[in-house]
Amino acid sequence: MISWYHSWVAAIRIARRDAWRSKGRSILVLAMIALPIVGVSAADLTMRSAELTTEQSLQRRIGAADAELSLSRMNVPLYQDPSAERYAPVGGYDSYEPPKEENPQLLPQALPAGAQILKDTTGHAKLRTTHGLLDTELREIDTNSPLVKGRFTLDRGRLPEAPGEVIATNAFLKQSGYYVGSSVNPRGSTAEYKIVGAYELPNSLKAVQLIAQPGTLLTPLDKALSAAGAPGVRAGDKYLVKVGGADGFTWNMVKEANTKGVLVLSRAVVLDKPADSEVPLYKQEPKDQFAGQSDSARAIEMAVLATVVGLAMLEICLLAGPAFAVGARRSRRQLGLVGANGGDRRHIRAIVLSGGLVIGAAAAVVGTLIGIALTLALQPLLEEYLGLRWGGFELRPLELAAIALLAVVTGLLAAIAPAITASRQTVLASLTGRRGVRRANRVLPVLGLLAVAGGAAIALYGTVSQTGTLVVAAGSAIAELGIVALTPVLVGFFGRLGRWLPLSPRLALRDAVRNRGRTAPAVAAVLAAVAGTVAVATYQHSTDVQARHEYVADLPHNSGLISVSDNSAFKDVPAVRDALAREFPLSVQADVERVVVGRPGCDSYSNDTGCGRAEIVVPKDQRCPLYESKHGPADFTPEQAKELRKDWRCNMTMNGPRNYTEHSTVVADDKLLTALAVTDPGAVAALKAGTPVSFDKQNVKDGKVTIRLITDPDAADSARSKNEEAPGEQKVLPVYQVPAGVNGWGIQLLLPTGTAKTAGLATAPFGSYFTLDGDASSTQRQKLDGALDSMGVDATVKIERGHQGNSSIEMLALAIFAGLVTIGAAGIATGLAQADAEADLKTLAAVGADPRVRRTLSGFQCGVVALMGVVLGSAAGLLPAVGLRLAQAREMERTIARAIEMGYGGHDEKVYMPIAVPWETLGTLLILVPLGAALLAALVTRSSGALARRAAG
Repeated sequence: MISWYHSWVAAIRIARRDAWRSKGRSILVLAMIALPIVGVSAADLTMRSAELTTEQSLQRRIGAADAELSLSRMNVPLYQDPSAERYAPVGGYDSYEPPKEENPQLLPQALPAGAQILKDTTGHAKLRTTHGLLDTELREIDTNSPLVKGRFTLDRGRLPEAPGEVIATNAFLKQSGYYVGSSVNPRGSTAEYKIVGAYELPNSLKAVQLIAQPGTLLTPLDKALSAAGAPGVRAGDKYLVKVGGADGFTWNMVKEANTKGVLVLSRAVVLDKPADSEVPLYKQEPKDQFAGQSDSARAIEMAVLATVVGLAMLEICLLAGPAFAVGARRSRRQLGLVGANGGDRRHIRAIVLSGGLVIGAAAAVVGTLIGIALTLALQPLLEEYLGLRWGGFELRPLELAAIALLAVVTGLLAAIAPAITASRQTVLASLTGRRGVRRANRVLPVLGLLAVAGGAAIALYGTVSQTGTLVVAAGSAIAELGIVALTPVLVGFFGRLGRWLPLSPRLALRDAVRNRGRTAPAVAAVLAAVAGTVAVATYQHSTDVQARHEYVADLPHNSGLISVSDNSAFKDVPAVRDALAREFPLSVQADVERVVVGRPGCDSYSNDTGCGRAEIVVPKDQRCPLYESKHGPADFTPEQAKELRKDWRCNMTMNGPRNYTEHSTVVADDKLLTALAVTDPGAVAALKAGTPVSFDKQNVKDGKVTIRLITDPDAADSARSKNEEAPGEQKVLPVYQVPAGVNGWGIQLLLPTGTAKTAGLATAPFGSYFTLDGDASSTQRQKLDGALDSMGVDATVKIERGHQGNSSIEMLALAIFAGLVTIGAAGIATGLAQADAEADLKTLAAVGADPRVRRTLSGFQCGVVALMGVVLGSAAGLLPAVGLRLAQAREMERTIARAIEMGYGGHDEKVYMPIAVPWETLGTLLILVPLGAALLAALVTRSSGALARRAAG
């Protein structure tokens, strides 16, 4: 045992001196191993530092209060879990009936008597900024109260003290263009508010928010908007509560508040959670259903992380292996002296393995230290990116030690193959520099074939199994390892092509085949890099082809729609239309209006008092029975449901019945037909004659369509939930139904302006459809945006450009990445080849070969390695991409089958999951990468070398 210990100490000392003597090679290998260690250690530090303790999380949510009380959306007695993240109505959702109207008085009733209480009111509104309008969260709370301590951090300035003063988050100041001391004005109000301070929310650094004293911001703004006939600010209240006593807000107090429909986040309950048997929610609904999905997702994340780390280690080993082989080759005389002085093969292997151990340990230390320093330096940027302040800089020594150990293991694995190769050389061959003759390994190719066959079978099985993508990924990794094992044999097959090549490439190819011990690892490294690139490229290209096939245009190509998003700003629509006509090259502009019920500021989704909506009534006999039945498709047998899905009334897709726009009924003239590329002569003639045009035959019966004007949306929704007709005045109009195949682009009914007035329908403008005369340049878009910003109008501009895939940029990035890795791996192999072929090059010079032969030969040596790796990697990378696509297709088929069973999805729903090979990417890899590697190697190689006498036999 003492002899074993001393031999390893000597081996490590020799390896350390050799690494110090060959600094360039050592730094290269150290960098390759340390780079992932830097990334993994920095990721670990970031993740652990960003994890807040329970107390820190509570302080940022409820400050110094004992609990936060809020009214749930159900407004009925409920059960909640201790963390207040999940809740359900008492009795479950099956028996839940929402109340007809909210009762905001329930929340104050749940407040405990004698407690210190702080009201927290929030709402949203659009504020005018230096650029236009910005949707901002508005909050009213007493910032001087001790209960808010820890909820926000004042960065500069002071807290608001009087009406008309606010503080703003740094994110708001950055996006709005304002600063401390500026005045801000909410849209719809003439009041101005001075920003007296800047703050940040530690848990939400990107939040756009203002804080004012209670009653000074939301209440005046709501009154101003209501007076102008615009929708008011929908504000919500919460209460921070501080109760007396050491127990805080107990679990019994939480359950008592739940009986009033109030949700409670209690500090005492979260820090000391009650037993599951004391949680009524878990008795009504099993606790497992809340944790199942998160646990499954966490397991998938860990599996993916393990796969990524494993593949990264494999690639590093394959890249670093040739570098250790270089060191072993150059130190073969030293290793021969060890053997001549009594050392055996174990000592030779120990010396080479010690090289991997030394460099791996150095990479572990350097990588970990750089990871820590990098995380510290980038902490502010990382916090901004994550959107929250860290609770502290969390160092976990055991995790960092495990990550560092990964570098040591990687270094040892990379040195195994060179160590075995070096130990098999005889002492005479090492001392004289002769290569010796080694019989090819016949076991490794057999194992490689078995791995390829088994991995392919596993991947194909994954396409039909429930685990799907994980099995495909595992099988593909096994198959790729099998191809790596077959690399020496495949390199030999490539050598047979040399008989048809000129002198320099023939010498390079034969040299690569003769020295498979150094060529095979380099080719395998290139293979691993290219296989991953080809797999991702094929998968993304196939996805892009599928997206192009499934893309549904919203409008005809080069047509667009400009609409005012805020319906209360309908008075600004004419100015918006003028700006559009002034800044864009238009061939057609069709102004459109919408049907309103109530004041012009009401829209189809308004719940404000006095606002209704207009809807098209589908005749009863033209509605799909599957969805009109009380319990939906469950009321029919599978055979009946299958037959009904073939009915045109039930022809629905997975995404819903049709791609409707926000306003399916519009009022316009015949210019709209031109803008929508509707060339049906009957539609044009009907519209000019004052007859409405229908684009959906399901709405038309006996040549007529019915529009229902609903003044009480709540009553209409209640009636619809009972399968009853909604109350409201009905307008019956004769219409022209367009022939099948005419696309209305989301519009169901087009009303002429005169007909709408005659029928007594109130309208309000909301925008314009248009067709461009050419293209709208970036400058024209910026000018239009500037004009809209100057008006303070929140308008949306949409132009149909067709499917805009971004795969080309991604493919280019992947090709560049693969090229860099390939050139690096081939460069290592070239350096080894130059060291091994020094005698051959001197012999060429002795027989009169041109000096440029040295440069040319080096270039071809590098290019040959790159070409072999790219060819094999391209073939290996197709398997995981094909397997993943087939697994997705099978999963989509199961999803569609379940959807049809539940009553969703059409009878003709087909799975389109193409497998498309990115030939451009493959062409780039197969041609440019080997060519670039060869040229780079040729440029960095000296064309002349010292002529020496032939070595003595």
